Amino acid sequence: MAYLGEKAASDLCEIEKRSIVGFRDSLVPKVSTTTANNDLKTIRMLFRAAHRDQYIDSDPAEFVPVLKRDSGAPGRRPFTIPEIQRVLEIADPEWKSLIYFGIYTGQRLGDLAALTWSNIDLGRNELHLVTRKRGKRLTIPLALPLREHILAHLQAGDIPDAPVHPRAFATLKKDNRVRHLSAQFGDLLASAGLRPKLPHSSRGIGRNARRGTLDLSFHCLRHTAVSLLRDAQVPEAAVMELVGHDSVEISRRYTHVGREALSKAVDALPTL
Repeated sequence: MAYLGEKAASDLCEIEKRSIVGFRDSLVPKVSTTTANNDLKTIRMLFRAAHRDQYIDSDPAEFVPVLKRDSGAPGRRPFTIPEIQRVLEIADPEWKSLIYFGIYTGQRLGDLAALTWSNIDLGRNELHLVTRKRGKRLTIPLALPLREHILAHLQAGDIPDAPVHPRAFATLKKDNRVRHLSAQFGDLLASAGLRPKLPHSSRGIGRNARRGTLDLSFHCLRHTAVSLLRDAQVPEAAVMELVGHDSVEISRRYTHVGREALSKAVDALPTL
């Protein structure tokens, strides 16, 4: 609507293909190719519904193509152990805890920020959660370094719904997005000398070539966990089950990954 300007007050049938192409192209300097294409797909869905319900005679978005990805754009990479240690040295207690959870569970920042003490069962030595992205229910055995961290540095209290990481929890609940938390972690990486510091005006511009050397983020801890597990020759099925990846091929080959296999998997992760 903001892109259309005065045209936003027009009837829907007056929106032309060139306006949709222009909107798509206007996103290129601001967001990643993936985000721009997702926005375009949303627009196409809306116009398809309008055409189906006979609000418009033709669909101007039907043949607007998605943007091609830049195959030379840098992707995410795992952290090295020394890099993680550098970040841990300067992180405050809450970020240090989130990093530990990221490495030893392989979960996304939003899922870890949303954790409450009801998700942690120290008696059974397990973490239970439902992922925000896919709604997948996971049971993750607590690696010994993570369990020791929880017992030594976190205060459970008597309220099951109390957040494990209060500041991150409050930030996530404020706007229901991880953007600000990701920016905070980016600042932490910059302080550790692992990536350049971004001005606030450029936050959230996307993960493509325009990010240049910004190939490290909190999500890379997930990549790191997977890489460490594979380096330790943990079976692929156990790796996928532990971090919550979906794989059609793995689903065909395995029907169930037992608790013992998952426990052996987390035990293979190194002590930081």
